[in-house]
Amino acid sequence: MSELPIAANPGGHVMIADAAVEALRARLRGKLLRAGDAGYDDARTVWNGLIDHRPALIARCAGAADVVAAVEFGREHGILVSVKGGGHGVAGKAVSDGGLMIDLSPMRSIRVDPAGRTVRAEAGVLGRDLDHETQAFGLATPVGTVSTTGIAGLTLGGGQSWLGSKYGFAIDNLLSVDIVTADGILRTASATQEADLFWGIRGAGHNLGVATSFEYRLHPVGPVLSGMVVHPLSEGVEVLRFYRDFTASQPDELQTWAGILTTPDGNAVVALIPCYVGPIAEGERLLAPLRRFGKPLADTIGPMPYVAVQQMFDPAFPPGRPTYWKTGLTNRIDDRVIADTVEFARRVPSPHTVIIFAELHGAYSRVGKTDTAYFHRDMQYDLIALSVWTDRADSERNIRWTRDLFAAWEPHLASAAYVNDLGDEGEERVRSAYGANYPRLAALKAKYDPTDFFRLNQNITPLSPASA
Repeated sequence: MSELPIAANPGGHVMIADAAVEALRARLRGKLLRAGDAGYDDARTVWNGLIDHRPALIARCAGAADVVAAVEFGREHGILVSVKGGGHGVAGKAVSDGGLMIDLSPMRSIRVDPAGRTVRAEAGVLGRDLDHETQAFGLATPVGTVSTTGIAGLTLGGGQSWLGSKYGFAIDNLLSVDIVTADGILRTASATQEADLFWGIRGAGHNLGVATSFEYRLHPVGPVLSGMVVHPLSEGVEVLRFYRDFTASQPDELQTWAGILTTPDGNAVVALIPCYVGPIAEGERLLAPLRRFGKPLADTIGPMPYVAVQQMFDPAFPPGRPTYWKTGLTNRIDDRVIADTVEFARRVPSPHTVIIFAELHGAYSRVGKTDTAYFHRDMQYDLIALSVWTDRADSERNIRWTRDLFAAWEPHLASAAYVNDLGDEGEERVRSAYGANYPRLAALKAKYDPTDFFRLNQNITPLSPASA
């Protein structure tokens, strides 16, 4: 009888008899893939081209029953398990190297209730899929700013969105989640069922189980006012100072980001990117100062469908390019941060790299810091150095530039992070994402995953009995 070597949890390898693998295959409605099978390489590929992991097994789940079977198999054999939704996580933790990958991407069902203004979506759904279905009824929920992002990982970590200041994070619109916990039980978590689990799900990523479907609240969202006002990088310091002042007092309906990027003709520019969700005439009035400032190279602001805003940056982030991020949160953008950012932008090693000042306020900030697992509601700005390049031989140079820029920022940032932005950065950075909520999350982890079965993520260490 032949055996398959597979990575064990927490380390080493175990040998799994082929008969056991075939028994798992028989339990699945979806496919079970091994190296060499048709579709294996496509399934193990994620958005970040730096990630090249090779799972021993990939369970392409067709539904919640398949997830239960995969979790039970992983627990029974003590193997390393990862969970893939949309595959957009920059750290690549969705793909276990040598272990079992639970692949949710085939699970793409969406059901909209237009009368009740809710939507139920499975964990393999992408933002563009959800937007397509909900916008058919003039409705939307906050699910990201790039439409190719999967809703599962985005939501479980918090869920930034162009609707965030008006309607909050994705987790603030979550009504219930179906989730398979480490004991192989499919549970429904909501404000009235498994309330402690529901609290933790809203920010803790895949630490507490495999979410198989999400129920969201929907909101009326018609055409929005958005686009870009583009300035030359030579005016970058003045533009970013204006941006800081402009965003200091905005209504909930208006959210404004800033970005430094390289245009197709090779020129570095600073772009101011507003999104106004409300009556277009009022938006035009509010955006008039932004459009009048300085001498912009271009102004593309105008009414557009919400899905157009969601897809505006898709071309800038195609799958397969090597990517490396460093990010941090702050409630104020220091002059030194602005000056250093513009200086680093002048010597950026790749034309595909972008620097983003993302901002949120309003509804997002009015949720209590301990009301959900996401803690940093008082941080308005998320500063993101997002390096993207094409030749893997250039990796060291691009990663070094990103780390150096972050090192210049770090003294002026809070000891805080948005968990969805984290790469492979160690336990202290994970703790910084949860702040004072971390001890409660460690206790929840001990309750629902005491053996740290779901460890291949931005991991929360289960609270030990001695520490309880």
